[in-house]
Amino acid sequence: MRHVIALDVGGTGMKAALVGAVDAAPSGGTPPVLHRARRATGREHGPDSVVESILAFAADLRAHGERHFGEPAAAVGVAVPGIVDADRGIAAYSANLGWRDVPLRDLLSERLDGIPVALGHDVRTGGLAEGRIGAGQGADRFLFVPLGTGIAGAIGIDGRVEAGAHGFAGEIGHIVVRPGGTPCPCGQRGCLERFASAAAVSEAWAEASGDPEADAADCAKAVEAGDPRALVVWQEAVDALADGLVTALTLLDPRTLIIGGGLAEAGETLFTPLRAAVERRVTFQKLPSIVPAALGDTAGCLGAGLLAWDLLSTLSASTPASEVTTR
Repeated sequence: MRHVIALDVGGTGMKAALVGAVDAAPSGGTPPVLHRARRATGREHGPDSVVESILAFAADLRAHGERHFGEPAAAVGVAVPGIVDADRGIAAYSANLGWRDVPLRDLLSERLDGIPVALGHDVRTGGLAEGRIGAGQGADRFLFVPLGTGIAGAIGIDGRVEAGAHGFAGEIGHIVVRPGGTPCPCGQRGCLERFASAAAVSEAWAEASGDPEADAADCAKAVEAGDPRALVVWQEAVDALADGLVTALTLLDPRTLIIGGGLAEAGETLFTPLRAAVERRVTFQKLPSIVPAALGDTAGCLGAGLLAWDLLSTLSASTPASEVTTR
């Protein structure tokens, strides 16, 4: 059975799948996932060890596919964090993984006997999946914003995700929403992610509640219970998020705004006040649908699979017919 390897590399762990052909899925549905696996990145052993872990994992997945599905994977899709040069297949920088300028595409292709490899940015890859087979399905323009340790974004246009001229498109977490506010590691002050990420809410609620172990999920529960301290923390985060989102939708005019990540797990505790806050701020702008992400932590892996199938389609389209018929 024809399939591809999908790898989603995170700061501490890797999620992987063997993904069947897109045309084997029901119309508009998720491609069949034939096998799933997880493995630690081994980042505590250094960046070289992380790279070797990725290569070894991919090789094991290839062997599994060959044993169980009668043939090796046709391609590989990999989503990685940090700065990614997708065109050249280079994982340029990741603070979490400690690497710089890793030619990951070439290394993987070499380890896997020359099969084609697609490399993508983790958030944009997750956004590709959400837009094509998840919450943004059918929308010609969408913005995917996961609220996790930080805040990033993926700009969806007609089934693809825009990377920008230098690979930095969608970095909504570094829109300044509170000028002169909290310093951000990026060098600015008052960035959105310093006020509305899950990490920021956790920090604010730990201070307000006096419990250093309290996190954003605890804050959401306290909001639901009517705790006035939690309501203040939560509304400040919602207001900051709404300010950032309105800036983004003014520039991008998306049809659908998809909110994911840990903070979105609060459900309507987040979405009801967020929709109201965004609506209060728009004037001439067209209000998009604001919806929760549908794919959860599988988005990056499914998106990596889509990257691999897209690459195969591109290669097939560029192959002369005479070569196709003689193979």
